[in-house]
Amino acid sequence: MAQASASSSPSAPATHAGQGPVRWRPGQWLLLSVLAGNMLIDALEVSVVLVTLPTIGHAFHLSTWATQWVMGGFALGFGAALIPGARLTTALGRRPVYLTALLAFTAASLAGGLATDPVVLTVTRVVKGVCAALTAPTGLAIITTTFREGPERSRAISVYSFFGAIGFTAGLLLSGLLTPAGWRWVFLFPAPVALLLLLLGVRYIPRDGRRVPSPAVPLRRLLRNGRLMRSALGAAVLNGTFLGLLFIVTFRLQTVRGWTPWGTALAFLPACVPLAVSALRSGPLVRRFGTPRLIALGAAAACAGDVLALRTAALDAPYPTGLLPVTALVGAGFVFAFVALNTQAGGSVPAEQRGTAIALYQTAVQFGAVLMLGSVSALLAAGHPGRAVGADALAAAYRPPLLLVAAVAAAGLLIALGGLVAAGSRRRPPR
Repeated sequence: MAQASASSSPSAPATHAGQGPVRWRPGQWLLLSVLAGNMLIDALEVSVVLVTLPTIGHAFHLSTWATQWVMGGFALGFGAALIPGARLTTALGRRPVYLTALLAFTAASLAGGLATDPVVLTVTRVVKGVCAALTAPTGLAIITTTFREGPERSRAISVYSFFGAIGFTAGLLLSGLLTPAGWRWVFLFPAPVALLLLLLGVRYIPRDGRRVPSPAVPLRRLLRNGRLMRSALGAAVLNGTFLGLLFIVTFRLQTVRGWTPWGTALAFLPACVPLAVSALRSGPLVRRFGTPRLIALGAAAACAGDVLALRTAALDAPYPTGLLPVTALVGAGFVFAFVALNTQAGGSVPAEQRGTAIALYQTAVQFGAVLMLGSVSALLAAGHPGRAVGADALAAAYRPPLLLVAAVAAAGLLIALGGLVAAGSRRRPPR
């Protein structure tokens, strides 16, 4: 898996061995603007509906289980389309697939913002997830074939990765800002941006050259790879418990404690800003401590945050002593484990198998979110927290989904510790 050069600045000249400084041409800047801009809107779609979910549920008179599909639908489409999308791109070419997906994303944004039926709204979210599965990996592939190997390509990947890293935070803040003006703006605002990127993409995305299809990698071979499977399960747990916890807290803060969407978004910043700040500088940390240690440390921090959420009386404590340490711990979990999990997944297979392996890994990440969101929302719906009377009854209604999140996080910690033990066994010389 390509590693971004976190320390280089996009505006600085690149220097290749044996050559003078190389500066990007205007066309390269515009191409990277298209790819990075699209990566940003793909990434923010993960979180952009989170703090507006209670408003949407109220507008359509939906249960929490039905409401979560507005968020989970994107992850479902993303996860379901990753592996077949890679094959489609190989068969049809990167440029036509990328541009078609951008067009479909624009149309789905408009349809979602104008939807008067919750089923239509959810379907548009699934469609946007499929589009993201087609454009996010394809954008990276276009960079690797358009920018020259060395500092020039590393810098381009760094910019691309940075826009992906800040997407979750940007989505939260935009959702908090736009929801008071009307929840439909949360779905409408990406449409003109995607349309502009499409128009620029028609001009600047290069046409495909002759493609040599990679040999098919049997999935059963990858499923027998212990390091890859531990990475996939660990990432699925990390992502699923993270989004599951934020989903629970969103409904708790807004429907019980009366918080605004903007206030909720700000409260979540400690859970996501640290990753956005540190993601591009995690390479040295991984090289120094190794992936198994960082994954175990990250799983432990996330698990501690989830257990702490369970012990704070359904997060009714004051923010500095209740939600703040919870979000700080789960954010620290991502800082330690996220890049390490990605690195371990990519490094667990030979280069010729890496594309399929990463698609399988990312599929697990998305389906971890789908399963956890569906599960915690079903438990919330079964508890009928909106009908409960009294603080004790309200706390009891939120305890089962919080228990589930903590239990799954503990399972993730066990998986990470198993990987740490396995890594130690590999390093131990035979007697």
